[in-house]
Amino acid sequence: MKKGVLLVNLGSPDSPEPKDVKKYLGEFLMDERVIDIPLIARTALVKGIILKTRPKQSAAAYKKIWWEEGSPLIVLSKRLQNAIQKDVEIPVALAMRYGSMTIKKGLQELVDKGVDEVLLFPLYPQFAMATTETILVLAEAIQKEFFPNLKIESVPAFYNKPDYIDVLSNSIKKHLEGKQYEHILFSYHGVPERHIRKSDVTKSHCKIDCTCCVTPSKAHEFCYRHQCLEVTRLVAEKLQIKEGAFSTSFQSRLGFDPWLQPYTDRTIERLGKNGIKNMAIVTPAFVSDCLETLEEIAMEGEEIFHEMGGNEFTTVPCLNDDSEWVALLSKWINNWTVSKTQTV
Repeated sequence: MKKGVLLVNLGSPDSPEPKDVKKYLGEFLMDERVIDIPLIARTALVKGIILKTRPKQSAAAYKKIWWEEGSPLIVLSKRLQNAIQKDVEIPVALAMRYGSMTIKKGLQELVDKGVDEVLLFPLYPQFAMATTETILVLAEAIQKEFFPNLKIESVPAFYNKPDYIDVLSNSIKKHLEGKQYEHILFSYHGVPERHIRKSDVTKSHCKIDCTCCVTPSKAHEFCYRHQCLEVTRLVAEKLQIKEGAFSTSFQSRLGFDPWLQPYTDRTIERLGKNGIKNMAIVTPAFVSDCLETLEEIAMEGEEIFHEMGGNEFTTVPCLNDDSEWVALLSKWINNWTVSKTQTV
């Protein structure tokens, strides 16, 4: 069997123009694993309310961070793909969960190269309904309908793999070298609290309190909150950050239902009010910089911090195409290739 890899990231509008942003947001927000309410209610909310106002606001945000080469997320993902391809012998394709670079196109690209066994690699360190799960479910549906002879194996969440923690920690250390900061904030993409409970395979463990995420359980395999807190703990331990000099928060919420807390914007505000003058922020839920990291964190977050009296606001870039990150992904892919060959 000929093997190949499909890297899958979130996606992006084709341009920062409102019409393209509206099309992208429509696909994204109508995903039942993103807004997990009944179809009728979801349609009324998304098409009847959100898409009437949000596209213009989001388009303005995209225009702030759009590069000459295109969407930063797409450009950086392609750079990662190209760098990995130089280190591995099997074909490496790239797809997005939303937008024009579809998973179907990515699989077709590999099939056209003779691939009949694919390693599906969601580019998310932590598992979540709205990220990893929606990729896996869609890929399975596409495989059954269009590529019945194609075998697909997926990469599980890698949030606690020691070599990933090493690479992430080294990147943070490198970008903070020479910087003065009193506090480092680990900000993760937010999800509704109900997503955590829905992902609980035990149906009883997740209480979203101060104890469940640190109490061993099978639920942790699919618990986004636990996995985020664990990344923070492992990196802080690796970098020997003192207790009290770091914290975890969650960014980007939508609607009025409770989302994971504490919220990033309010945490930045609180740190400034409490007299923190120099802070750093890292976003380990993403491996590629995107609208959330470049605009919501690096621009809006810094503005909030300065308004609260803060001075230095240092944003640590995502791993992007960092050489150590490329080497690690290439190693994982090569190990998979060897293991499958040995199994055959």
